[in-house]
Amino acid sequence: CDLLVVGGGYSGLWTALVAKERDPQRDVVLIEGREAGWAASGRNGGFCAASLTHGLANGLARWPDEIDTLQRLGARNLDEIERAIARHGIDCDFERTGEIDVATEPYQAQELRDWYEETERRGLADGVEFLDADAVRAQVASPTFRAGLWDRRGVAMLHPAKLAWGLKRACLRLGVRVYEHTPALTLEPYGAGMAVRTPYGRVRARRVALGTNVFPSLVRRVRAYTVPVYDYALMTEPLTPEQLKSVGWENRQGLGDSANQFHYFRLSADHRILWGGYDAIYPYGGRVRAEYDDRPETYAKLAGHFFTCFPQLEGVRFTHAWGGAIDTCSRFSAFFGTAHQGKVAYAAGYTGLGVGATRFGAEVMLDLLAGERTERTELEMVRRKPLPFPPEPFAWTGIALTKWSLARADAHGGRRNLWLRTMDRLGLGFDS
Repeated sequence: CDLLVVGGGYSGLWTALVAKERDPQRDVVLIEGREAGWAASGRNGGFCAASLTHGLANGLARWPDEIDTLQRLGARNLDEIERAIARHGIDCDFERTGEIDVATEPYQAQELRDWYEETERRGLADGVEFLDADAVRAQVASPTFRAGLWDRRGVAMLHPAKLAWGLKRACLRLGVRVYEHTPALTLEPYGAGMAVRTPYGRVRARRVALGTNVFPSLVRRVRAYTVPVYDYALMTEPLTPEQLKSVGWENRQGLGDSANQFHYFRLSADHRILWGGYDAIYPYGGRVRAEYDDRPETYAKLAGHFFTCFPQLEGVRFTHAWGGAIDTCSRFSAFFGTAHQGKVAYAAGYTGLGVGATRFGAEVMLDLLAGERTERTELEMVRRKPLPFPPEPFAWTGIALTKWSLARADAHGGRRNLWLRTMDRLGLGFDS
């Protein structure tokens, strides 16, 4: 084939789709070890953000000179996702409702106000509204809410698995050859191109795009840049009209609280509440295993937090609970690169914000494989890598110390200890 895409999550599916849209004559093959969308792409919270940098604050801290460009490209990317969903008739409950970042402690409310005023001064607050306690509770009724920042246009809500399945169908209609249950085992040069070995034979390709994310990269040197973190979520039964009225939430925004150990929550199309986050579990050695996908102690903790947030919903049942691994890197946002003299491209490290950013990553990989200098490939974000994680036991020890410090900061008015301040100075981080 002309292009082999490895991985059937959002990263791989968008790459295959955009490749065919750019050149309908290009012969594209996609292989996936299980089924399309079965991993992080099919079981996330469904927050599709315009941000390419894991939020404006992270982008501003790391790439202040490029932030205007990154914001513009991110907004354009979200618009392109919305247009692609309409163009290909993908039924994924897409709603451009925005997201509210809520404060549940007085210091968080002051931080949100200060941040809003700073973004206004920098001209970066377009479409963002500060909500005081009364205003945020008028949107969603919780006694824990003290303030909020409502990004009205920069985030859409969607059904994550339906998006993955719809992208797969769109790829098939455009002529992409999709082979599921076909894991990629090795990657090696073959003549002028590359070959990927599977249990059933080899795929020979002129170019290869790797969208394996949390799973070990076929380019071994990339593996040190990511670690897997397990995230968990609950889903309630459908709320009755009376229960919905008690919560308000008529504008159906996504929500996330401002703590280091944060929750994300939203309404589904059938009026359930998805409630996830808080715990971020790193398994020693960075192993990805099916037995880590369920964690009853985290489910119990999340349920308790849910009823603290929404005491008026006491008695509501949770009908679903699940978990899974996401890939994180030390700068919280995706990184990119090539291997084998430019015949292989990769993108990884989306850190939980890949629902939207993976489409941008797909375009970056295709630009890199084409050898083109574009506005995307000239970004410092694209040209530079994050710091890699150290080997064990240092990775586990550092992450455990960071998690302990973040929990301590949440319990002590947001005050960051020496370890966290040192991490901040080094540009490193880890949160839930």
